Amino acid sequence: MAAATGRTGANAGPASLQLPGIVLGVGLGGFVDGILLHQLLQWHHMLSSTDTDNIGVRFYDPRTVPGLRMNTVWDGLFHVVCWLAVLTGLAVLYSRVTHRRRRVWTSRVLWGWVLVGWGLFNLVEGIVDHQILGVHHVHAGPYQVWWDIGFLVLGAVLMAVGYLVKRTGTPFDPETGATGRPRAS
Repeated sequence: MAAATGRTGANAGPASLQLPGIVLGVGLGGFVDGILLHQLLQWHHMLSSTDTDNIGVRFYDPRTVPGLRMNTVWDGLFHVVCWLAVLTGLAVLYSRVTHRRRRVWTSRVLWGWVLVGWGLFNLVEGIVDHQILGVHHVHAGPYQVWWDIGFLVLGAVLMAVGYLVKRTGTPFDPETGATGRPRAS
């Protein structure tokens, strides 16, 4: 098995669902953000707060047709990155799961890691785009700091819940299809 995983010694064991789960969670969490907050609720777009940003990006007012067009292009680029994350996560998952592929989709371990990835997306996107760059906020206006904090808290909660879900799952060896707790050597 060490040859199949590229790991030896204490690190020998089945290929982990951690990386594909987190990458899938980042992509899927980004899609939830983009579809819900950008498109359906129209609370913000990728460049909707650049009039008050911290890096000097030109402001494209989303309340004007030219501004909305530019924000839509940047929202589309954001969705391309989300789509690539989902495809990458699926490719890594597929490369690691060689037996009983159907079983992996019901794995609490995988879905726990997906939640961790979604929470990680919220934390990174919330800190980088909302706080450091200031290019947009969850819901701009007089209470935008509270919306931004709520977004970060949601990210932390998703990561914690995902970790707990993962811990309650039955370990699954994606190479052999075996389940159960690994035996101590």
